Amino acid sequence: MNFSFSNYQSENFFDEMFTADGEIRPGYEHLKNKFENLTHDDLTNRQLATERALLSMGITFNVYSEGEGTERIMPIDIIPRVLSNAEWEWLETGLKQRIKALNMFIDDVYNEQNILNDGVVPRELIESSKCFLKPCLGLKPPKGIWCHITGTDLIKGDDGTFMVLEDNLRCPSGVSYMLENRELSKQIFPDVLARTGVRPVSDYPTRLLQMLQHLADRPNPTVAVLTPGIYNSAYFEHSYLAQQMGVELVDARDLVVSDGYVKMRTTNGLQIVDVIYRRIDDTFMDPEAFNPDSLIGIPGIFEVYKKGRVALANAPGTGVADDKVVYAYVPRIIKYYLGEEAIIPNVKTYICGEQEDFDYVIENIAELVVKEANEAGGYGMLIGPKATPEEHELFREKIRNNPRNYIAQPTISLSRVPCMVEGHAEGRHVDLRPYILYGDDISVIPGGLTRVALRKGSLVVNSSQGGGGKDTWVLY
Repeated sequence: MNFSFSNYQSENFFDEMFTADGEIRPGYEHLKNKFENLTHDDLTNRQLATERALLSMGITFNVYSEGEGTERIMPIDIIPRVLSNAEWEWLETGLKQRIKALNMFIDDVYNEQNILNDGVVPRELIESSKCFLKPCLGLKPPKGIWCHITGTDLIKGDDGTFMVLEDNLRCPSGVSYMLENRELSKQIFPDVLARTGVRPVSDYPTRLLQMLQHLADRPNPTVAVLTPGIYNSAYFEHSYLAQQMGVELVDARDLVVSDGYVKMRTTNGLQIVDVIYRRIDDTFMDPEAFNPDSLIGIPGIFEVYKKGRVALANAPGTGVADDKVVYAYVPRIIKYYLGEEAIIPNVKTYICGEQEDFDYVIENIAELVVKEANEAGGYGMLIGPKATPEEHELFREKIRNNPRNYIAQPTISLSRVPCMVEGHAEGRHVDLRPYILYGDDISVIPGGLTRVALRKGSLVVNSSQGGGGKDTWVLY
């Protein structure tokens, strides 16, 4: 029996494939026809083949919360998500605006501090941020770029309009899943991919390498990817990107500061490294400059960086713009530096460090999503409508004890896209993480990682919390 979408229910959520009255949205026609010409068994077999391919390619991540660090594949749903050309061009313009302003903000915060002196962003907010690094004061990174690689999380609400959920400017992960999802789509639906007119993403490693090389002052620079090691949850991605770019994957044991330069141990002796794409948190990077207990850093690397003898991407200190409380000020940041209104809106955000917002959150916590300022991966978060009264009270107490560390947002019914569930289509909530590279200009990769809340009714899309992924098709 052939597969059919005829019984698919949008259930009063904004559905990206079907309108409220069941009409197919533009861009999905070829996909719908392809699926409805396949049998249930054929689709099930394709889904299983996808999972086998992920395992055989070693595309896994570690789940720290499960004791030993369990390795898992990120589940991939085979029904792609489609974005129109017009929608993408609007997103691309808005993301470039946002990254340009955030880069100016980081540079200002560590140098002139005009935005703090003018009271647009409260000084105490920045100086109390865990990610504000005093050793970076006065720093001027190569080419004036702080946030070279950004993954900005976007969601659609009830009206189908994209909003920014959060910015990831430290070590954004997930791009390897974006690339592998596309390779799997090419294997599963090559005809539909060609007929639909989908923009490619496979040149990302080339563009990443060009961006990294742009940071160096000499031709043919030596580039390396710095990983915390094999036990890191994103180690697969670190090794994958190094391999795709044709550069060395290194950890702290491979690098040493010698004669004022960062050098890599090789079979032919020490070799100068010009550019390091670091997948290691700022404070663990150099035990002499930051955390003295770090066993995965390179002593002295920050001093070499300050002298301009090695480029680091992203620059140390970028995490100050990752703070979820700073996120609430980004529309004001854009206005301050660019004199423009934010193109892509933020989600309405309550800042618990401000009295009026604090009172509202304490009173209405059962209806809100509460987040810690510097947590990621779905940790340190309360989803009010799904939580118990005891959990509400626990978070009230946390907020009272440290209001600066929390924000709250309305519970948004994320848009949904059909997913394969036991041989039929069911709607699941999604977000989108596009990747933005900042080199000689700012470029947005046409697609990104669509993350899916695979548990029925769940709004949490993080892989560490049971989420999965989809290929994202941006049309020409």
